[in-house]
This record gives sequence, structure tokens and C-alpha cells, in this order.
Amino acid sequence: MAERPEDLNLPNAVITRIIKEALPDGVNISKEARSAISRAASVFVLANNFAMKGKRKTLNASDVLSAMEEMEFQRFVAPLKEALEAYRREQKGKKEASEQKKKDRDRKTDSEEQDKGRDEDNDEDEERLEEEEQNEEEEVDN
Repeated sequence: MAERPEDLNLPNAVITRIIKEALPDGVNISKEARSAISRAASVFVLANNFAMKGKRKTLNASDVLSAMEEMEFQRFVAPLKEALEAYRREQKGKKEASEQKKKDRDRKTDSEEQDKGRDEDNDEDEERLEEEEQNEEEEVDN
């Protein structure tokens, strides 16, 4: 594993080849853009190192944020943390809304089943009353 952030920089030739494979023919990319892509890739390599040190296979946000601080991207860390928190709040809100909809659907289904059961009970009661009336009429006739 790399000990210094500088050790994580990918060779320019590799970065250029990756970029050319990803872009359509005839598209040029500036030297600064290549450098930015290289540094971004280095952040993720370093984040992977942090995950491996933690004996994890999955990168998480704290790995990436730590790597960014290590790579001297501190000015981006605070806005990124704010955006991450906003995203998490949004996801939590969506999850809660989804759970509420599910509960409402379940309640609606339960009440419909109860109403259906009541209707069936009422139908049975009406049939029983009709039978009793018929029996009474037959007894009166006899």
C-alpha cells in the first residue's frame, strides 16, 4: 500500500488512455482536466486503502472524506459533508413516506376486509331472519 498521497498518482499515459476510451473520437481533454481526473482516482485509491485497513471491502463516505483530507482537498470536505447529510435526510424522508404509504394501504385493506366481513354477516343475518319468518308463517298455517 502507498504510504504517501503522491505514491497514489496514476501514470499520465494510463489516465490518457482511460479518458480516450471513454470519450468519443475527436474529443480533446486539457492537461488540467487529466490532472483532475488523476487526482480524483487517487482519492478513491486512498479511500480503498482506508477501507482495507479497516478490514472492509466496501468503501463508505468516511473513507472518501478521510482520503480527500489526506489528498489536501479539505476545502471540499465541509460542502461534501453537508451535501451528504442533505442526501441522507432526503432518503430517510422517502423511506418514511414509503413506509407510511404501506401502512395506509395495509389499514385500507384491513378495513375493506372488515367491511366485507360485516356485509357477509349482515347477509347471513338477513337470510336467517327470512328463514325464521318463513318458519313462523308455516307454523301459523299449520
